[in-house]
Amino acid sequence: MNLYLVQHAEAKPEEEDTQRRLSERGWSDIRKVAAFIAEHTNIRVSSIIHSGKTRARQTAEALAEYLNPPGGIKEVEGLKPLDAPSTWEDRLAETKEDFMLVSHMPFLGKLSAHLLCQDEDEKIVDFQLGGIVCIARDESCIWSVRWMVIPQMLS
Repeated sequence: MNLYLVQHAEAKPEEEDTQRRLSERGWSDIRKVAAFIAEHTNIRVSSIIHSGKTRARQTAEALAEYLNPPGGIKEVEGLKPLDAPSTWEDRLAETKEDFMLVSHMPFLGKLSAHLLCQDEDEKIVDFQLGGIVCIARDESCIWSVRWMVIPQMLS
């Protein structure tokens, strides 16, 4: 099973936009990353789920334009910046389908560390705005990092 972890793309500052919609750069970055992975990988996600925050929803929508997940995009509880990553352990154990999570820091850092080394306080992955990290679970239920694509790679 592949799990694609995405930090939302760059959002406007809260002083400028209280809803924190994606900035022009954010839209450009996530479309670049989405086009690249659609063209250069064989990603087939069942769905793209997001935290419900505007910047995460917009990031998920941009990715869905390129990846066309059969299950579409969905807002799911438990993906907010300060949510506990341990709640995802059972959810992930129950699924075999590849899917994508669009969320925030520090949640993504804690989730990846929890899955990869069972210590959510370790810094294992350096997430970047608009970046995608692919982690995979093998038959023994061991997680490992497969790859990462960030907007700065595609400039």
